[in-house]
Amino acid sequence: MTIQTRKEFLKNTGMASASIVLGTMGLNAKSYRRILGANDRVNVATVGFSDRFRDAHLPSFLASNQELNFDIIAVSDIWKKRREEGQAYLKQKFNHDIKACINNDELYNTKEVDAVMISTADFQHAYHTIEAVKAGRDVYAEKPLAETMKDAKDVLKAVRSTDRIVQVGSQRRSGPTYQAANEFIKSGKFGPIVMVELMWNVNQPGRWRRPALVAQCKEQDTDWKRFLINRPYEPFDARKYVEYRLFWPYSSGIPGQWMCHQIDTVHWFSGLPHPRSVAVNGGIYLWKDGRKNADTLTAVFDYGPLNDPSSGFQVVFTSRQTNSAGDVKEIYYSNGGTLNLDTNKVSPEGGLTAQYAAEMNMKPNLLPELSLNDLAVKAVTDAKTGADPLTRAHVRNWMECVRSRKQPNAPIEAGYHHAIAGIMTNAAYRTGEKVTFDENKQEVIAGGKIFTF
Repeated sequence: MTIQTRKEFLKNTGMASASIVLGTMGLNAKSYRRILGANDRVNVATVGFSDRFRDAHLPSFLASNQELNFDIIAVSDIWKKRREEGQAYLKQKFNHDIKACINNDELYNTKEVDAVMISTADFQHAYHTIEAVKAGRDVYAEKPLAETMKDAKDVLKAVRSTDRIVQVGSQRRSGPTYQAANEFIKSGKFGPIVMVELMWNVNQPGRWRRPALVAQCKEQDTDWKRFLINRPYEPFDARKYVEYRLFWPYSSGIPGQWMCHQIDTVHWFSGLPHPRSVAVNGGIYLWKDGRKNADTLTAVFDYGPLNDPSSGFQVVFTSRQTNSAGDVKEIYYSNGGTLNLDTNKVSPEGGLTAQYAAEMNMKPNLLPELSLNDLAVKAVTDAKTGADPLTRAHVRNWMECVRSRKQPNAPIEAGYHHAIAGIMTNAAYRTGEKVTFDENKQEVIAGGKIFTF
């Protein structure tokens, strides 16, 4: 890691020489004194000063940074407003200077940065992760990892070609009750999964809408071409810059933002990398605000071994932004009962009872009543920092793995696989076709053709 190189450098060349070199990195005397006192510190930068970083990543980071000796020293954001806000906010939080970078080229020229936390627009996550690992930095990358198969394959290849630690922001993988559910299912005690019901409903007219912020976004204050990266050029549009979640090809909306969390648990618990097929129905039924992504969506997946189409299970994902009844739910079914990640209970509900088993000369199949909370290993930190417990545990896991060089809970492969499911769902919605996945080509197939935006 770069922190080891820096330590050797300071030891071999002396403090005077180091002071000259560190000065060329844009670090002042105060920053230099802080580094000399902690050569084993891991210095982190944020790529994108987003709401997600400020409200989730940062509080989670602050829960563990002193114990694990991590610091944040820089922010990179192409929008002047966000960059300046990030610099001021982080300076107040950490009580030292924060380097504000106009883009990632400037950021990665700051050699003292060892790792980055990426929370940029959905379609940029893969590109920014590739930039980071090629620059030798460890990465915490928000989900969805990618919204096209080209981006997904490129980032998978890039990360695998390095020794960088990359954690994808699928934070359920660091949740104690989710880990208990995974162990219970994999132990065989649950029985084969026969169906999964996933739900994510909200009723917030302003969800992903930021009209006040859109009004503040001016082309002269940002870098529109750098924002677009590998998407087709179009004239500057402040709504697509700020409210990108509403507009394809900058985001798939519901699949990339919400479904990818829940479908990841399906892959994790079942050991299956992606769906065999998906069919989707949905549309913009209420919020006629110019958006291009659905406000209501239902996806029906077929999962199972690719070489055995006669076995497997169905997954139904439903989501609406028009009525919040039902909220967020994840329920796994077996012939013996249910595993409910809303209540964190395993129960015999719906299992094969003695009455109906006897009719077919079968034995009843009923799961015991269990609490996943009782089965879960208690989280390492209970710090009250404002972060949700899953994200707090997930960020800590990343930090520990940056130290240990072990693979994190949500490695690049987890992100690659949830990206496939998300891209398949988006393709099915946009084409109206039942979508499959070509395992050999690693491509999403809709209507007999490879799906591209």
